Amino acid sequence: MFRHTSRILARANAIRWRRPFSTELTADATFVEAWKKTIPNVDPPQTPSAYMAPRPATPSSFPSKLTVNFALPYSSELAGKEVDMVIIPANTGQMGVLPGHVATVAELKPGVMSVHEGNDVTKYFLSGGFAFIHANSIADIIAVEAVPLDHIDANLVQKGLTEFTQKLNSASTDIEKAEAQIGVDVHSALNSALTG
Repeated sequence: MFRHTSRILARANAIRWRRPFSTELTADATFVEAWKKTIPNVDPPQTPSAYMAPRPATPSSFPSKLTVNFALPYSSELAGKEVDMVIIPANTGQMGVLPGHVATVAELKPGVMSVHEGNDVTKYFLSGGFAFIHANSIADIIAVEAVPLDHIDANLVQKGLTEFTQKLNSASTDIEKAEAQIGVDVHSALNSALTG
């Protein structure tokens, strides 16, 4: 009984003392009046809501397609492409994104991103990046480097994995170890993508 009562009181206090988000703040009339008396020639500072666009409304029904924008620093691979699903290599594991997915920001690790459009599946190897999934069924995927999986030479991947493993074993400084570890991680992910 005591636990139940304390939970109710805690919720009531949380609701009563809830602070507004920065986008919900409005200028206090008393502050604006004092500002204009002190500095009449300068407009009072604006709150964040004056600069930020409101969040897009969550649709009442989900669209049947996911709109994907996939960009690299030097090109746009997909722009406004409507697909059924995208599977991305998030740091937390493979993440499937469907229309109506909850708004999410995910860091990407080296791995395979697959774009599903009907029976067609296009696979890209990503070296890392970020995915921004919006509540309005739009996914913005930004990668540092990406290449279609069918353009990767398995022999070069094996050669690179061997070279970076040797560099990691013989590295003497922290910088050499970090660079070699990155090479091993990327080439291991490439090898897994090609064999799995």
